Amino acid sequence: MTDFVLARRNMVENQLRTNKVSDPRVIDAMATVPREAFAPSGRRSVAYIDEPLPLGGGRWLPPPMIAGRMYQLAALGPGDLVLLVGAGTGYGAAILGKLASAVVALEEDEAMAQSAEQALGGVEADNVVVAHGALAAGWPKQAPYDAIVFEGSVEHVPDAILQQLAPNGRLVVAIAGPTGVPVLTVMRKAGDTVAADRVCDANVPLLPGFERAQEFVF
Repeated sequence: MTDFVLARRNMVENQLRTNKVSDPRVIDAMATVPREAFAPSGRRSVAYIDEPLPLGGGRWLPPPMIAGRMYQLAALGPGDLVLLVGAGTGYGAAILGKLASAVVALEEDEAMAQSAEQALGGVEADNVVVAHGALAAGWPKQAPYDAIVFEGSVEHVPDAILQQLAPNGRLVVAIAGPTGVPVLTVMRKAGDTVAADRVCDANVPLLPGFERAQEFVF
């Protein structure tokens, strides 16, 4: 039988602290939330390995090291409102819920959204709301957001989602460029401009629906 408490402790010491995840609030949240509770039943024993965890339907849970960097880069305060794009089974939403005031966890797969609601209820994430809708549209009903986090990589960020970012807000996403290697990126909104800082390569699979349209050459 897997010792999940030990696995969580090893994740913190060997994957987070050694890879520039130093924010004590992020570390505490990831040391507390049971990642295995959000993994498919047949994969709970490997919930803490440092590689993407398949959730089914072409969706993945980012590896702990990258997830920790993402949550840290969001620079959340206790009064912040967060949009999580591609909530999957809800793990990221549970972590963000411990760092912010409220989280909108957006998921377009109905079965996965229901799974997220059930798992989040099991960890008493009362400040997280699961929203069922198209990922590429964001969730304008609750905008603007102090931070927007993508639980997966994209080839482009839709303008519709950028417009939902509050002034001085942060958008954290892994962007896959021409080489196909996603780069963890932080976009910051200042007035009418958005500045992007590239942070590091990120082993995060692509979120369906965020592929860049192919250009045809005649």
